[in-house]
Amino acid sequence: MTQRRALPRICIALGLPDVPRLLEQARREAESGENFLEFRLDYLPDPMKGAQAIADFLEEHPGCTILATCRRHQNHGRFNGSIEEQFKVLDLAIQKGARAIDIEIETAEVVPDRCAELRARAYLIVSWHHFETTPPIDPVLKRMRKVPADVYKLVSTSRKPSDTGRILAASKLSPKIPLVTLAMGEIGFPSRVLSTAMGAVFTYAAPAHVQGTASGQVNARQLRSLYRIDKFTRAAKIFAVVADPVRHSVSPVVHNRAFQSRRMDAVYVPLLVNQNQLRDFFQFAEELPLSGFSVTIPHKRRIMRYLDYVDPLAKRIGAVNTVVRKAGKWRGSNTDAEAVSGPLAKLTNLQKASVLIVGNGGAARGAACALSDAGSKVAITGRNPDRVRALARLVGGEPMSQEQVLLRHFDVVINATPLGMWPNVKDCPFEDKIPGEIVFDMVYNPLETELIKRAKAQGKQVVPGLKMFIEQAVRQFEIWTGETAPRQAMETAAIDALESRYSEQLKL
Repeated sequence: MTQRRALPRICIALGLPDVPRLLEQARREAESGENFLEFRLDYLPDPMKGAQAIADFLEEHPGCTILATCRRHQNHGRFNGSIEEQFKVLDLAIQKGARAIDIEIETAEVVPDRCAELRARAYLIVSWHHFETTPPIDPVLKRMRKVPADVYKLVSTSRKPSDTGRILAASKLSPKIPLVTLAMGEIGFPSRVLSTAMGAVFTYAAPAHVQGTASGQVNARQLRSLYRIDKFTRAAKIFAVVADPVRHSVSPVVHNRAFQSRRMDAVYVPLLVNQNQLRDFFQFAEELPLSGFSVTIPHKRRIMRYLDYVDPLAKRIGAVNTVVRKAGKWRGSNTDAEAVSGPLAKLTNLQKASVLIVGNGGAARGAACALSDAGSKVAITGRNPDRVRALARLVGGEPMSQEQVLLRHFDVVINATPLGMWPNVKDCPFEDKIPGEIVFDMVYNPLETELIKRAKAQGKQVVPGLKMFIEQAVRQFEIWTGETAPRQAMETAAIDALESRYSEQLKL
């Protein structure tokens, strides 16, 4: 058996339809610093030509490690040949310099002797995939370990958070059993970030600017720079944002930058949790374990029933956006309210201020409670008169129709609706004159909304939505860590992420 050097931590999965494009993308990855590449030879019309090309690539980039895969179509690959033909492709790949090969368990258990022959010359990875769900892992491992291998790869599909939890729990079996453990799909995304810290040999990433070979893959640059996969350890504290949808949340960028700035052994991941999966999520959160998490749409109200303690302001608002685990108990609070009153208190005397809140949902409720508690005279307007009246009663405020609003003038106007949010960037709560001196918009994508533009043109003081977002994130960080938040680093991270995203949106 050949001498084994440890495999790198991130493998870039390259599945391209022809050899020139495969080599072009492989060169791009190598030139950007990646040195572990999977050549999906089964994606090619002639896998033998792909195997031949490994030598050409390694001549240019001898420091790279190539993993060759030629998965048969019967096992969700694209190779239509026989097992004998599959082994000829992998044998040639090893001859041309591949240091590792991946053979699916369905093939490997049929010809274990052939696998042993190849294993004598390269790393043998025996892989198992389940494209529907995540069944019990122990029987799968028992089946796989009947074929001697250097690494066993377990890849399932997450339909609920606890599926991801089972895959991550298997990661902890390494190094006793050398494993690669991944859960496909957006719900399974945390497994791609967390598995190596928990013991998995390596994880897979998508190539830059090219679609990956599996659902939920993220590119290596994000794994390294955003999630700092090479930095946090098995002892790291894990935080998350819980939402549906969660894909476009800016929170992972902001909080991971904060942890990096404070040199903390911690990581923050997005968790897609469907509306009916909160109970399952808490099972996952206990077992992982999570140290704390942000909560957003659609869970801010419903999550309260699963918490051990909810602070009085959050109870009054009827919504929680921040949860921390202390002494084994889940404690909920609401940092949105303080994120409204804090910035406004620097611009006006809230005890004497008249405030108009446009909206009657959870965000409006938080603002109304915070400002009412600060002594402001609050008025509420919105599209649902019944909800407007109910919110006004809660805070001792005044319900107002849109027609009444036009006849009044306020010290502060707050937009607590999605009006003006991407992609409807031309929407605005007011057609003409804005009836207030200070204009606070909770929308932060785009960074400068139509309301903020019009307010500036009318000579108003403005508080853009990013200000609120950063204020609530700063307070979350301090609740979770007990340390002062790196406010400037968090704001810079948010601006960079939002500007980049808005530029991408404009291209679409």
